[in-house]
Amino acid sequence: MTNPWFETVAEAQRRAKRRLPPSVYGALVAGSERGRTIRDNGAAFADLGLAPHVAGHHAERDLSTTVFGIPVALPVLISPTGVQAVHPDGEVAVARAAANRGTIMGLSSFASKPVEEVVAANPNTMFQVYWSGDRDVMAQRIERAKAAGAKGLIATLDWSFSHGRDWGSPWIPERLTLKAAAKFAPQALRRPRWLASYVRSGRVPDLTAPNLQPPGGEAPPFFGAYGEWMSTPPPTWSDVAWLRGLWPDAPFMLKGVTRIDDAKRAVDAGVTAISVSNHGGNNLDTTPATIRVLGGIADAVGADIEVLLDGGVRRGGDVAKALAFGAKAVMIGRAYLWGLAANGQGGVENVLDILRAGLDSAVLGLGKRSIHELCPEDLVVPRDFQLRLGADDDAMPEVDSPIFVEAEALARRHDVAPTPG
Repeated sequence: MTNPWFETVAEAQRRAKRRLPPSVYGALVAGSERGRTIRDNGAAFADLGLAPHVAGHHAERDLSTTVFGIPVALPVLISPTGVQAVHPDGEVAVARAAANRGTIMGLSSFASKPVEEVVAANPNTMFQVYWSGDRDVMAQRIERAKAAGAKGLIATLDWSFSHGRDWGSPWIPERLTLKAAAKFAPQALRRPRWLASYVRSGRVPDLTAPNLQPPGGEAPPFFGAYGEWMSTPPPTWSDVAWLRGLWPDAPFMLKGVTRIDDAKRAVDAGVTAISVSNHGGNNLDTTPATIRVLGGIADAVGADIEVLLDGGVRRGGDVAKALAFGAKAVMIGRAYLWGLAANGQGGVENVLDILRAGLDSAVLGLGKRSIHELCPEDLVVPRDFQLRLGADDDAMPEVDSPIFVEAEALARRHDVAPTPG
């Protein structure tokens, strides 16, 4: 019998690929279009170095911090992801794991578990919303999250209509009808452990969005929720300020910032935090890796609001690099989903433990007592690595610039490219 414990996030991904039906795994790993951004997210971390000391290290290191006003044991938060069909317990298992490791849970409004159950599993839950539906609908959803005990809001705006994939998108049914189940059966039968987990739970994969359920109505299917979002006119900065005003005394994070000018507009709109994010490579392809744009954004607004990063974090050293560039914390998505697929709640805890151990090793090697001492001088930064998008002194590079060419070469060398199927 395979030892349920694994040593790296890469091993969690390998186990997830062996365990999950190809359509489910394919939905997790691949970015939009040619997948250039998702590759650069990982390759950029690999190209960024650390500058360790040889002596004078500290026997004890402090990895704790405060994010959104909430004390956390490590600066790694759970990023909201929708429809977690990788395990029957889905977001509830993830929330319990995050609570056991002393960190914050981000819950997607497209999640497969209701906010009430997730908050019960982890009181330090942030509820994520899209700009979807009319204002009355959005206000109702936020009031429900507030009543459930969520600590604040994450507004995700870094998602456009760029959804095609060069290698093909996985088949996902709108609802798990008998016809859909029959079509999906050959995949499920090839993954007996995944199928058995649902049989034991007495449930089938939930493809609805219970957190979008209207009062007295039914939860919409995922593609129904997706259709609502696509048909909603995109928000303005005034809309962002209005959204923030629905819950003015709670933390409010705007997710999807990659430009300095947008970060400054977010401060003006009243947000308390931003996530430097490109939606894990699922937004506009050829957007630069988030670690490349983090430093300029943190320099511009880090004194006014909390700056977080997500995208490409797979190791504790990646966390250290983000903190050294000015991030308060990082958020992970695919990494914990692979852990969830590999071993349920224990797999998510395993991933968080891996990142904690790697971060502690980096803090030790860099000669620091605390993560708060990490700084840019701890990094080996290649020439032209950092980008200042939306600043007066710079412009976005051409997509065929040496930065992107090098990123693709690194992706192949380090085998970070997605491998659907």
